[in-house]
Amino acid sequence: MDLITLAFYLFAAMTIGFGAIVVFSRNIMYSAFSLFFAFFGITGLYVLLNADFLAITQIMIYIGGILVLIIFGVILTMRVTGVDVKSGRLGKIQFGIGGAVAIAIMVLLIIVFLSTGWFYDEAVETTATAGLIGNELLTHYILAFEASSMLLLIAIVGAAFIARKKHKTE
Repeated sequence: MDLITLAFYLFAAMTIGFGAIVVFSRNIMYSAFSLFFAFFGITGLYVLLNADFLAITQIMIYIGGILVLIIFGVILTMRVTGVDVKSGRLGKIQFGIGGAVAIAIMVLLIIVFLSTGWFYDEAVETTATAGLIGNELLTHYILAFEASSMLLLIAIVGAAFIARKKHKTE
């Protein structure tokens, strides 16, 4: 087993393991921090696929933005309500039905994987794509790029306006 294969199995196990912790943990903070490691495992898989732009996007948007937003939301909610935030208890029937559906899907995926005639080809040399995508965004697609940045700016200003404290006017 070479180093690339070992890294693939490590990142795949990391993604699946921490993803399971996200789903099954009753403590929302544990779920949020496990989500960080699941996202990091997905980033490692993107790096192994030579998808450098997707790997950087995964780090910047999902780990840097979405995950931090979730953690701050949980922290601020706990401060306002003063209640320890935990998810509800799963009943035995719900857990059994969910487990049965998950096992059925897993068996179906294994059957499809084993019955498919996979096509193997020689590996081709890949080049970095982040520079090419950046060049296209800032030359041919500059209008769409600027429109999306203005939309994000309006969303941030709107969120700050909604979230600010309202003072009583007398």
